[in-house]
Amino acid sequence: MKYCFGVDIGGTSVKMGLFQTDGTLADKWEIATRTEKEGIMILPDIKASLEQKTEQHGIARKNIIGIGADIPAPVLEDGIIRMTPNLGWTYKEAKRELSEMTGMPVMIANDANAAALGEMWRGAARGHKNMMMVTIGTGVGCGVIADGRILTGAHGAAGEIGHLHMNEAETDVCGCGNRGCLEQYASATGMVRVAAKLLESSGEPSSLRSGPVSAKAILDGVKAGDALSRRAADISFRYLATAIADAAAIADPEICVIGGGVSKAGQIVLDYIGKYYRERAFMPDKDLAFRLAELGNDAGIYGSAKLILDGIK
Repeated sequence: MKYCFGVDIGGTSVKMGLFQTDGTLADKWEIATRTEKEGIMILPDIKASLEQKTEQHGIARKNIIGIGADIPAPVLEDGIIRMTPNLGWTYKEAKRELSEMTGMPVMIANDANAAALGEMWRGAARGHKNMMMVTIGTGVGCGVIADGRILTGAHGAAGEIGHLHMNEAETDVCGCGNRGCLEQYASATGMVRVAAKLLESSGEPSSLRSGPVSAKAILDGVKAGDALSRRAADISFRYLATAIADAAAIADPEICVIGGGVSKAGQIVLDYIGKYYRERAFMPDKDLAFRLAELGNDAGIYGSAKLILDGIK
């Protein structure tokens, strides 16, 4: 039996999976991400954990074909990361370093791209080779798969729809330094920002006035018929659907998978996106299918495992 590892490196924890090469997940676990001292211990900690798990399962080194990993930052095709603030890294040759530490082949990708690959392989986009995965959480991430392969781009930043320019009149600054980015309206924090502005400018009653405003509270308000919540959701999802339509005109996917914390609201998210997407999509892309992500927090380890399996072929 041959195996590989899928490693999802996040700012708080590193999730890891031991996979059989047919895609069966044999074990999964996680360790804390030690980001202090410019993240110097992150890769050694991963090496130690993988070795421990290999020994625990009694797997011979020759039966492990390699390691796939994802990083919360743009990743160049040679596995070089220019800067990863969440991990404390600046310039990092992560692929080379991890390979030299472990003596195994290593493939590395951006986390959104890995999640998209995972959903294509074992999740909501099974059976498709051209797809997008949009994750709606603290930010808006997007991974694009073209003909079964991750679209990386010249700088490792392909698919970053969260920073498409959506509003020329915006005066507040996005975290990236620009103004009017999609993330300012359609991320979980962006939805809260939109709702807060509506609450401030209107005295109308709303369920949002009774407690902390969150993306969940907004979507719960929509389900309960709260008018202000519906207006906030309309604004946020109209921006999101417009960005997806613009991206689809370039990537021409068969399916778009929606993931991230906001997607947990379920069908209502797809209903909103689908409604506004159809109004804005380029004609050949109007039949784009939308699905909720299926792999949840495991998408990254599945996608990373698939990355190394494809890379070894």
